[in-house]
Amino acid sequence: MKTDNDLSSNQRIASVMLDDEETCFRQYLSSAEIAAIEHEVAIMESREAAGIEALKVVQQHRGWISDESLVAIAQCLNISSAQLEGVATFYNLIYRQPVGRFVIHLCDSISCHLTGYDEILQAIKGHLGIDYGQTTGDGEFTLLSNACLGNCDKSPAMMINAQHYHSLTPESVIAILNGLSQKVEPQ
Repeated sequence: MKTDNDLSSNQRIASVMLDDEETCFRQYLSSAEIAAIEHEVAIMESREAAGIEALKVVQQHRGWISDESLVAIAQCLNISSAQLEGVATFYNLIYRQPVGRFVIHLCDSISCHLTGYDEILQAIKGHLGIDYGQTTGDGEFTLLSNACLGNCDKSPAMMINAQHYHSLTPESVIAILNGLSQKVEPQ
């Protein structure tokens, strides 16, 4: 049995694109999201140029970019949803599926491979019980690979949400993950 999760991004967005004209972005996006997008548009050369920033705005509010969000953003920017999908799938920090509260980007550059990447990956996978592209059952952690985090001189490296970690060891990775697990969201 094939589910929506089995479909590629191109297959998913094609069905949503049929509803582009029926979708009113003002009914879907919040006023805060629209205001933030319009702010980004105002400092760009064109509405189209604000695509990545608009995706980031909505992702910051919702955690990821659903097909409906993508269509609404595209409509707000006056571009096709297919064009915006190209931007969203190219930029590896835009999430087109739900992710955990903590998104781990493990650098898999040659520098990291030469300095302990395999041990770090095994430590993360063993500790969390997930593989690349998966989220822990409690929704806390998602593990993704990243081609380069720019920390080659301090490899191996990873980024969790916006925080960079470098010179990792299997022990330090476990300590970092345990520390994040202990954090309580402010109320």
